[in-house]
Amino acid sequence: MAAPLASKAGSAGTNGKPPFPELDFRSGARVEELNKLIQEFTKHDQREYDDQRALEIHTAKDFIFSMLGMVQKLDQKLPVANEYLLLSGGVREGVVDIDLDELNVYARGTDYDMDFTLLVPALKLHDRNQPVTLDMRHSALCHSWLSLRLFDEGTISKWKDCCTIVDHINGATNYFFSPTKVADWFYDSISIVLSEIQKKPQRGMPKVEKVEKNGTIISIILGVGSSRMLYDIVPVVSFKGWPAVAQSWLMENHFWDGKITEEEVISGFYLVPACSYKGKKDNEWRLSFARSEVQLKKCISSSLMQAYQACKAIIIKLLSRPKAISPYHLRSMMLWACDRLPANYLAQEDYAAHFLLGLIDDLQHCLVNKMCPNYFIPQCNMLEHLSEETVMLHARKLSSVRSDPAEHLRTAIEHVKAANRLTLELQRRGSTTSIPSPQSDGGDTNQPDDRLAKKLQQLVTENPGKSISVFINPDDVTRPHFRIDDKFF
Repeated sequence: MAAPLASKAGSAGTNGKPPFPELDFRSGARVEELNKLIQEFTKHDQREYDDQRALEIHTAKDFIFSMLGMVQKLDQKLPVANEYLLLSGGVREGVVDIDLDELNVYARGTDYDMDFTLLVPALKLHDRNQPVTLDMRHSALCHSWLSLRLFDEGTISKWKDCCTIVDHINGATNYFFSPTKVADWFYDSISIVLSEIQKKPQRGMPKVEKVEKNGTIISIILGVGSSRMLYDIVPVVSFKGWPAVAQSWLMENHFWDGKITEEEVISGFYLVPACSYKGKKDNEWRLSFARSEVQLKKCISSSLMQAYQACKAIIIKLLSRPKAISPYHLRSMMLWACDRLPANYLAQEDYAAHFLLGLIDDLQHCLVNKMCPNYFIPQCNMLEHLSEETVMLHARKLSSVRSDPAEHLRTAIEHVKAANRLTLELQRRGSTTSIPSPQSDGGDTNQPDDRLAKKLQQLVTENPGKSISVFINPDDVTRPHFRIDDKFF
């Protein structure tokens, strides 16, 4: 970590010489310089949006929700009144714990300008007041199979073509909800709906530039005006309450105690379509606490979040081959650090450099020891399956970062600036389908006015990096039903 200052007050020492600048012991980098580099990275990474860009974000969101309403009407499989979780950042950004090795590589600036992850419940179990017990007999920790015995006959009839069937000796048949078959159905359904939509294009409608199935998620890139937006759509199973396997976690002391209520943290969880290293892909789902993480994020200081974002940008580039470490691992380490370190220390505004160096140290420690506990289920080691060769390769790469963090920060800054330049160039060329601006005379009585654009701009600028929970009725997609944290709009 960093070497302490000889005199924090800045007064001269006993020999009359000025105090020595605060240095990082390992690299010799000046902490003040690292702080400035992190601030510069944050400035370029978190862009402000004008009225037009805010309107484009809103238009893309409405298009996606309308599309999902049409998917529900195809065969009535999806719940009629569904509750989605919209997260800022794509799956590749580590917003959910899904393996990245099956995903095509998309780059900001080259392929998209903004990215989102949308969790769409295919099934909901929302009537449980007691801890939810899952069938983990066949799977690794933090994973589960899901039997449709928990549901009524109507649900089984709807979804049995997306199940694997297990016949028991007593003659009973058990249907296990298959993440791979659900993803196949979802991709096929979305493709059908988008094909129908594109047969009757409407003025101002987003241009669908790409639709791809990446493992068990569906990635859609929309062109709206001068913006390209990536939506990673993930079919999930949604639960109210809390899983029994994570019950002991609630008994421990945590950094969020007293800042948010336990009811906010344990309001629900998901099963996402991802299996363990040796698991059966057709049957195994992974527990996800994305809803809880949205709440916990509110308790993390801005300086720590800036360090996390900068560190994430560095490791995404550096540790991409072989794909063993994801940004979600780094997110878990940050949450553990929040539990471990004093809140008043983590709240220091000028400590971003200390936090960045600490996150790199933590990640290297986890690699060398091949140990990264899941934050909510600590008995689950997320690095257990890696080979010694892989972890040592990545540990050595991180050692190079730790030896010259300033240079790697400069590289991250150049990458994000290059991505922004590509975005601006695309805007100048106007190569994507344009939507009318709020001020233009589009001849469409349903065109949002300037007040809507200003309201959307206010939402975006006031809530940087926050996640949005959305409640949508597919029979009435004209009304906005979205929430940023605890505020409704």
